[in-house]
Amino acid sequence: MEKISATLALLGIVSLFCQWLGWKLRLPAILPLLVAGLLLGPALGVLDPDELFGDLLFPIISLGVAVILFEGSLTLNFKEIKSHGRMVTSLVTIGAAITWACITLASYVLVGFSWEIAMLFGALVVVTGPTVIVPMLRSVRPTSKLASILRWEGIVIDPLGALIAVLVFEYIAFSSESGNHVLTALGLMLSIGFGLGALSGYLVGIVLRKNLLPHYLQNTAVLTIVLGVFVGSNLLQEESGLLTVTVMGIWLANMRGVDIADILEFKETLTVLLISALFILLAARLDSAAVLDLGFGGLGLLLVVMFVARPLSVWVSALGSSLKSADKWFLSWVAPRGIVAAAVSSLFAIKLESLGYAGAEHIVPLVFLVIIGTVVVQSLTAGSWAKWLGVSAGSNQGLLIFGASRFSRDLAKVLQSKQIRVVLADTNWDNIRLARMDNIPVYFGNPASEHAETYLDLTGIGRVFVISPYRQLNPLVNFHFQDVYGVNKVFGLNNSEPGSARHQMSETYVKQLSLFGEQVSYAKLSSLVARGAVIKTTNITENFTFEHFQRRYGDGALPLLYIKDKKLHVITANTGAAIPGDVELVSLISAHALQEAKVTSQPTDPQKSAQL
Repeated sequence: MEKISATLALLGIVSLFCQWLGWKLRLPAILPLLVAGLLLGPALGVLDPDELFGDLLFPIISLGVAVILFEGSLTLNFKEIKSHGRMVTSLVTIGAAITWACITLASYVLVGFSWEIAMLFGALVVVTGPTVIVPMLRSVRPTSKLASILRWEGIVIDPLGALIAVLVFEYIAFSSESGNHVLTALGLMLSIGFGLGALSGYLVGIVLRKNLLPHYLQNTAVLTIVLGVFVGSNLLQEESGLLTVTVMGIWLANMRGVDIADILEFKETLTVLLISALFILLAARLDSAAVLDLGFGGLGLLLVVMFVARPLSVWVSALGSSLKSADKWFLSWVAPRGIVAAAVSSLFAIKLESLGYAGAEHIVPLVFLVIIGTVVVQSLTAGSWAKWLGVSAGSNQGLLIFGASRFSRDLAKVLQSKQIRVVLADTNWDNIRLARMDNIPVYFGNPASEHAETYLDLTGIGRVFVISPYRQLNPLVNFHFQDVYGVNKVFGLNNSEPGSARHQMSETYVKQLSLFGEQVSYAKLSSLVARGAVIKTTNITENFTFEHFQRRYGDGALPLLYIKDKKLHVITANTGAAIPGDVELVSLISAHALQEAKVTSQPTDPQKSAQL
């Protein structure tokens, strides 16, 4: 008993460390998780999942995969697929079909799988997934358009690919029965899977829509219901549970008037630990000799996945699109496989082996070979490939602003006119709506949330401004993005009140609240804008120096930042007020100062500043 407790504790600690290591190195967490599993299992013999859990191992894997598939299917909103462009839609439909066909044929010819097992394997490795794509994009930094295509492809193909794999598996499982039992069992499975899944999703949606549960019970209740529906579906018809929970999640995601944001955040938090522990267990069960036994057939299949299936699917999907050849070649190279493929394949392999299917024992080693090959090789080479093709976004001069007030929107419009990417995030829908009307990229919600990790497009972003009135949320956003970009890349306003909250903050945090100056607060900026202050750009040159600028506008001008050689420089209380020459100065000028400048302006004055 003590050994089991110690092993479980070790599993949790190692899972957490691997997630942290992946974040720190900006690599998909699947890499350190894989290494940890192989070290603890085949290499050192510390972790033997079959000995540790015994007969409970299969139910644990089954329940874990059920939660993973449900969480993934919650992200599949059919209305959003088209909104992310024709290329994404083509990749997850035509492209997925081409990839499936190529891999199915290759595994049949090169590995010797039967057609049924080959079709299942092809469906399993169609899935990429955001857990491997997002960390890679942060490291590679391709152009915003390419990053968006890859990110949304991973988000959408995750549940679609899993659904295809489940359907293929169900067909294989029931095809082993004789005569009319095949059609009867398969029809019953599909009826229960789609029927019970849709009914369960609808009923849960009604409960959430009408607030029949207190808020603190909603997440726990949904998780419990998902597990109950999974088990109940399997009792009604064997092997139907995975299809049922997948359909249930898709129904909830597309049901009107149902807010699933909190459920998604809870499930994402849960699956971080669940996926981590599950993947270590699966890697620990992997027989390294089985991977080596795949020989040239396995290696050939990996080459087909990377050099035939992916490029073919990308180029066919891109027919008629505006993508350039360099864009297509980059997309052709980036398609790492993730944890969902490993988890689902392990579960299916165990079931197929029990049914006596020849070749089922090779599914897991082959899936892991594809995962290792695509993640490792593409992670190491995608950055150089992007630079060689000229599709790298270069240095991150973009800006994320938390708080989409009028001041932030005006600042964003000025910076966008200078070809600097700006994203506004806010929890206030009215602010987000107004920003969208100004064609500013937005994120509705907390940018420090788990949901934002996947859906907030930070391509090209290198700095964060915290300009919001949310005193409790501001420190959370500040500290979160310090971990992402570094302390010197995150700036906040001094919203503290002397004698109260200020003295409850750490000195380190207080020093960072110096954006635009020591005494500049959100209230001051909002007040100035409400009284007619305008954000303008001024060319600071030898003929019109910063001293000239100060004499013209006096204390009515608040310098915010300046652009020099296409690079953004932020003005804070710590940087001082010195502004170099040959820059574009962005400042907030009060209505009174503007009026005074017009009155005192003379024909002999230096060249007027360029204004927006």
